[in-house]
Amino acid sequence: MLSTELEVCSSFATGPRQYDGTLYEFRTYYLKPSKMNEFLENTKKNIHLRTAHSELVGYWSVEFGGRMNKVFHIWKYDNFAHRTEVRKALAKDKEWQEQYLIPNLALIDKQESEITYLVPWCKPEKPPKEGIYELATFQMKPGGPALWGDPFKRAVHAHINRGYTKLVGVFHAEYGVLNRVHVLWWNESADSRAAGRHQSHEDPRVVAAVRESVNFLESQQNMLLIPMSFSPLK
Repeated sequence: MLSTELEVCSSFATGPRQYDGTLYEFRTYYLKPSKMNEFLENTKKNIHLRTAHSELVGYWSVEFGGRMNKVFHIWKYDNFAHRTEVRKALAKDKEWQEQYLIPNLALIDKQESEITYLVPWCKPEKPPKEGIYELATFQMKPGGPALWGDPFKRAVHAHINRGYTKLVGVFHAEYGVLNRVHVLWWNESADSRAAGRHQSHEDPRVVAAVRESVNFLESQQNMLLIPMSFSPLK
């Protein structure tokens, strides 16, 4: 009886079960145009006070793609309880509050937060050397990975297998806009990224995989990211 019930449940599943509790928080800060340099200098000086509490994956300024004077950073947590503990500890950390948070609040125009998981078929990869990053965001049709997961995976792997770019990670939104997937790519430079993209547009294998995936796509957006000197991912 139990086996039959499990089979019925699995037929309605929206995607692979998330067994790993590790989550990644995507934070985006929109800064006042005249305060961008001041914010970055203060962050560089005091970021160690924040990383003492939890792991920083990467910290970038947005070069192209959308609104300017914007920074994007990713924080890693073991689970939701871990994040709650970190936020409580930060609220009690006077040094962090006085040296970083309070001075920087006046420089920030808007903040956004999104909770994501790595997709089950992806492990985070560290690039071989310094370069530039691209965050490609795909808004997929409602239905979850059960609907669009496999075609999307094939499209990503088509680019990786042909060597046009290097994958850092693929993240599926848990809190924020649902059915959203972020792909973080690394390239040696903006020009090498452009060259690889032009070549991929003429590659029949990539074109075929992308055509399959876009049947489930509603919209997409990308940002070119420049890593900060204090970013673990450079």
